[in-house]
Amino acid sequence: MTPGTSLAQTMRQAQAVLDARRAILQAPVVSWRGLDETAAEFGDRLAIARTSLAPNVSLIAVGPPQSASIRRVQHVDLATKLFELLHPDAPSRYRVATGGRGSAKSFTFATALVLLALSRKVRILACREIMRSIRESVHQLLSDRIDGLGLRPWFDVREHSITAASGSEFLYEGLRDNVSKIKSLENISLVYIEEAETISDRSLEILIPTVRAPGSEIWLGLNPDSLEDPVYVRFVTSPPPGCRHAHVTFADNPWFPPELERERVYLQSADDDAYRHVWLGECRTASDAQILRGKVTVEEFQAQPWLWNGPYLGLDFGFSQDPTAAIKCWVFDRTLYIEHETYAIGCDIDATPQLINEIPGARQHIIRADNARPETISYLQRNGFPMLRAVEKWQGSVEDGVAHLRQYERIVVHPHCTRFLDEARRYSYKVDRLTGDVLPDIVDKHNHLMDALRYALEPIIKQIGDWSFTAL
Repeated sequence: MTPGTSLAQTMRQAQAVLDARRAILQAPVVSWRGLDETAAEFGDRLAIARTSLAPNVSLIAVGPPQSASIRRVQHVDLATKLFELLHPDAPSRYRVATGGRGSAKSFTFATALVLLALSRKVRILACREIMRSIRESVHQLLSDRIDGLGLRPWFDVREHSITAASGSEFLYEGLRDNVSKIKSLENISLVYIEEAETISDRSLEILIPTVRAPGSEIWLGLNPDSLEDPVYVRFVTSPPPGCRHAHVTFADNPWFPPELERERVYLQSADDDAYRHVWLGECRTASDAQILRGKVTVEEFQAQPWLWNGPYLGLDFGFSQDPTAAIKCWVFDRTLYIEHETYAIGCDIDATPQLINEIPGARQHIIRADNARPETISYLQRNGFPMLRAVEKWQGSVEDGVAHLRQYERIVVHPHCTRFLDEARRYSYKVDRLTGDVLPDIVDKHNHLMDALRYALEPIIKQIGDWSFTAL
């Protein structure tokens, strides 16, 4: 007995230690169905395990839906794709789940985290980019899953913390405003990032080196927003070694509720772009930042040279690994028609004539090209394209070009111009990551064919204002 401690306090402390040890001894045993194990094989293994355990020790079986059901075994079913993603027999540095609403990502991650904390001692850090209070964390979701699984006897759930009889603990932090605290964290076994689409590059650069315990993992759940989001680029577009990824939607959730089904069906009928983003988990293609939002349609058409204005051809030169891009378009009745495109990455100067020739009639028409490459223009003029001309750039020419494109009632893209269509969807203004405000600056990406289009229309952009636009 330590000085200043009463006998009653000492006895309570000793009883707490005994209770903790007893809880550990009686804690449920968690068994995952093997990735290559059949339901029947899993059932046989569970039956053997059940007979070897004391009657008062529960056995929790984790598997995909329709796993074998064994008496006196608590079955926890996980959606198949997420079951495979989070399976402990497939250790991975990064586990990433992308998807839309109703896909059960957060629910499944929380379930797996609780079972992991029950099974062995782990230190889990649950993060968001901004976390002003515990209410903005996954604390309540974890607490609900502990109760839903009937595991409260083996967890101590308090207002701001959760610990387990195994010695596991859950920590919560916002990444953006806790740089020094994040850097000082030690022995983190696992980081779970909720709403990871909002995480900044700076936060990732601080967090990832901090999670350095042997066998440590980083789990990320996100509803993708933009193809340019740091997490999407780093873990989906260009995943690092040791990264597992699963994309899930409502269709992968066997328990998708009818209340959400009504919402899904409504949005599918009302707004296809929003539906694909919200429910199918696709990156956003229409937003306030999208420059050509509401202008672009995809239709097959046959150009009418006797009636339409044009054709107008533009060429944007590639630098190093940037693409060389050319485009052919027409204008009629306040509509811009995108008829042909050509596009090649790392195109050498001597291969450029062949590339341009993929545009029908390119040798018979004026082509306007970027004036930053006079030597390339001279080469092309000597090699089959005498009508190639350098554009005249001026202060604000990009902004004037954007304003001009926005004046068209429609921009009709032929279905075979797939790269232009992709650029049109991504061509955007910058967005403030903290406020979501759309900024006046244009993102200098996804604009090679866009630049070629501006060059093609350069004389019209310079000479025609709103007052005479109807002439087109």
